[in-house]
Amino acid sequence: MADGARGRRGLVLRLWAALGGELDAALFRGAARDPWPGPAATAWLTVAALAALVLGAGLWLLAGYHGGFATLNSAAAELPDWLWQGLTVLGDERVAFALGLLLARRHPRVFWALIVAGLVAALYSRGLKPLLDAARPPAVLPPGSFNLIGPGHRGESFPSGHSVTAGVLFGVLALFARRRAWRTVFLLAAVAAGLSRTALGVHWPVDVAFGLGGGWLAAVIGVRLARRSQWGIHDGSVHLAFVAVAAIVSVGLWVDDGGYPAAGPALQALCVAALGTALLGYVLLPLGRCLRRVAER
Repeated sequence: MADGARGRRGLVLRLWAALGGELDAALFRGAARDPWPGPAATAWLTVAALAALVLGAGLWLLAGYHGGFATLNSAAAELPDWLWQGLTVLGDERVAFALGLLLARRHPRVFWALIVAGLVAALYSRGLKPLLDAARPPAVLPPGSFNLIGPGHRGESFPSGHSVTAGVLFGVLALFARRRAWRTVFLLAAVAAGLSRTALGVHWPVDVAFGLGGGWLAAVIGVRLARRSQWGIHDGSVHLAFVAVAAIVSVGLWVDDGGYPAAGPALQALCVAALGTALLGYVLLPLGRCLRRVAER
C-alpha cells in the first residue's frame, strides 16, 4: 500500500514538473513571436493620444463640457441600435480579459502588456471617475430629448471607462501589430467603441476624447513597463495566476450582457471561445503530451 501511494505521488510530481516545463517552453516560443515595440514604434500612438486629449480639451473650452453631444447623438440615431450595442461592448473590461485570454499562451508578451497597461489605465479611469463624479446625459437632459439606448447611467461620467478600456486594448494590439493596415483597424475600433458611448446617450464627447487619449497613453506606458519588467512572462506561476483571473472575469460574459441584449449572443460566443481556448491550451493538450512523456520514461 505504502509503495503504491509513493508511486502515485511520484507520478503526480513528475507530471506537475512536466506541465511546468511545457508551459515554460510554450511561453518562450510565444515570446519569440512578438518583438517588443521600441520608442519609435510607440511614437505614433503617443501622438494620437495627445491629439485626442487636445481635441477633448479644445471642445470643452470652446463649447463647454456638454459640447457636441446633441449633434453626435442625433446623427448616430440614424443607425440601428444593435450596431451601437455591438460596438460599445468592445470597451467592456470583460471583453478585454476574454480577448487577452485568447492571446495569452501564443502571445504572452501581448497578454502581459495588456495586464500592465490595464493597471495603468485603471489608475487613470477609476481615480478620476469618483473624484470628479460628473453627471451623465440621463442626469442632465430631460427624458425623450435625446436618444438613449440601454441603461441610463447617471454619475461618474468623466472619463468614459469604455473608451479607456477600448483605448488600452486596441492600443496595445496596434503597437504589436506588424502591418500598418492592422494598426489602422485597431485604432478605428477604439474610436468606434468610444463614439458608441455618445451614440447610446451615456457619455459626453469630452468624456470619450479623454477616455481614448488616456487609454492610448496607458497602452504606451504599459508596453514600456512590461518590456522593462517581464516577470509576468518568465514566471509561469504569475502567468497562470493572471490567466485564471482572466478566465474568471470572462465567465461574466455568459451571464450578463451589460444591459445591451443585442450584443448578448456575441458576448456568450466570446466567452465560450476564450474559456475553450484556455482549457485546450493550458490543460488538455499539455496534459496529454505530458502523460505520454511520463509513460514513456
